[in-house]
Amino acid sequence: MRKFEKSVKLNNVCYDIRGPVMDEANRMEAAGEKILKLNIGNPAPFGFRAPDKLIEILSGNLTNTEGYSDSRGLISAREAIVKYDEKKGIRGVTVGDVYTGNGVSELITLSMQGLLDYGDEILVPSPDYPLWTASVTLAGGTAVHYLCDESSNWYPDIKDIERKITPRTKGIVVINPNNPTGALYPEDVLKEIVRLAELHDLIIFADEIYDRLVMDGKTHTSIASLTDKLCITFNGLSKSHLIAGYRVGWMSISGDKSNAKGYMEGINLLSTMRLCSNVPAQSCIAPALDMLDETKALVEPGGRVYEQREYIYNAIKNIPGMSATKPEAAFYIFPKVDRELFNITDDERFALDVLKAKKILFTHGGGFHWETPDHFRIVYLPEIDVLSEAMDAMGEFLMTYRQRN
Repeated sequence: MRKFEKSVKLNNVCYDIRGPVMDEANRMEAAGEKILKLNIGNPAPFGFRAPDKLIEILSGNLTNTEGYSDSRGLISAREAIVKYDEKKGIRGVTVGDVYTGNGVSELITLSMQGLLDYGDEILVPSPDYPLWTASVTLAGGTAVHYLCDESSNWYPDIKDIERKITPRTKGIVVINPNNPTGALYPEDVLKEIVRLAELHDLIIFADEIYDRLVMDGKTHTSIASLTDKLCITFNGLSKSHLIAGYRVGWMSISGDKSNAKGYMEGINLLSTMRLCSNVPAQSCIAPALDMLDETKALVEPGGRVYEQREYIYNAIKNIPGMSATKPEAAFYIFPKVDRELFNITDDERFALDVLKAKKILFTHGGGFHWETPDHFRIVYLPEIDVLSEAMDAMGEFLMTYRQRN
């Protein structure tokens, strides 16, 4: 009998946020066990709710959004995105340079498919949001990982980036604010990345989905505002407006496009092939970008995300054998476990051991293309009492883990 195998194009593609450890968690849940999921940045299961006004607008537009839109998106949505880009200092974006998507994930894949030939390289941070590496690989390219340095607040290592640029390098991915570390990059670091991109004629792919979830009174600088070279900026409402399930994302193409006419044609073709993104969700982009203050409260002192960040950072510091750099944005922290102390050689195995012993699910560092088996990502969306229970359990687990190993 003929066998049907998966495509060889998927041989080096992985997405461990929803990978083998989560598969085991699902099996345990099916068997009746309760699992605390700290692995996915999905606000809704933890009691976060979108602004009522936004839901009312979306509901009221349902009968007006039953048909396809332009493949790029509703003109009202794209006009609002252009205005938002202008406020961020991003120059030269017109409504024709904006594409809405079913979340940013779809647009990341589209942007890589339209650009890469076999053997082309894209610089991707380590640790990364793994969809970037997967999308580069699936498009036939090679993801070359540059180091983000924990000793420097998880900022990109500029010298490491420079060492890894080759004649096959077509672009560099900058995830700022960063997932999984929660780092917020200062302007001087971004300017150094821009310098290298301009020197080597690289496209900048700026993943800025968390730009409105910045804490401690700091502000986010869009890297596209620092260059007139080609830059594609990705953003959306999933996180800041707590509507991840509605799949509302966009990308804006800024800078000099004169040497990328073929690429622009490719993006437009791929956008047309999928007809358009979710039209009812597009209808809430313009009003959402007019109500930024309603979501800003989450990350101010007293706001839920801010207070949970404070708790999880201090709790991790108090667990022997663990440490962490304090995140400045988003709702992730990427703690380090002393692998020498606990004799950890396989971080996925470590994550499975924690899951089975304490019923806590998180993603191991290798799932973010971090090579040393000593980190994992915690999503600190649960309320503090739940996080406290999880951290107590983690401390207990590490004590017994050290004894076993």
